[in-house]
Amino acid sequence: MAATITDPGQFKSGRDLAAWVGLVPKQHSTGGKVKLGGISKQGDRYLRRLLVVGGTSVVKMAKIFPWKYPWVAKLLEKKSAKVVAIAVANKLARVAWAIMNSGGTYRPQVRGARPQRGLAKER
Repeated sequence: MAATITDPGQFKSGRDLAAWVGLVPKQHSTGGKVKLGGISKQGDRYLRRLLVVGGTSVVKMAKIFPWKYPWVAKLLEKKSAKVVAIAVANKLARVAWAIMNSGGTYRPQVRGARPQRGLAKER
């Protein structure tokens, strides 16, 4: 991503980057009314593909370990896996823009310990 986007400052926000990649709906706003169209799929096809593959991987892991990805698991209750994968890819693009724009490094949040499944017998 850093090789494709050499200057993250050219985008005003993470949404602008996600729109450039083709992960959010086109916006047609006029007179204060916001109208969203379909996802345009314009932009860098390779970068979009990488983000969607990463999103699909997160969705797969959220199905196996729902306590590690609670917001993805919650979305999976309402939406199909493909729609959730695009939502995760969108979030990945926005997080990547924020990291590149600030010049920082990614620090993942530490989730709680794995829940017990009753393997130990009570005495």
